[in-house]
Amino acid sequence: MTDEEQARVQKYLRDKFGNTHITLRERPQADGSVEVYIGEEFVGIIYKDDEDGDVSFDFNMSILEFDLPDMPGPGG
Repeated sequence: MTDEEQARVQKYLRDKFGNTHITLRERPQADGSVEVYIGEEFVGIIYKDDEDGDVSFDFNMSILEFDLPDMPGPGG
């Protein structure tokens, strides 16, 4: 992913989610993808897909079950 693409995707995410704390950071071990952070918290990875000349950027966010909040049961 080029620096320009990274900057454009970061701006898109900031505008879409209304959060200026979203940053994209390079992954030295993997070309074509960047890490997504909100502040200092890692939240996912964006992969560049350039298949057949159609470019897209796929955001992958894994949510661990133990990170989910408890929800009240029915009625409460």
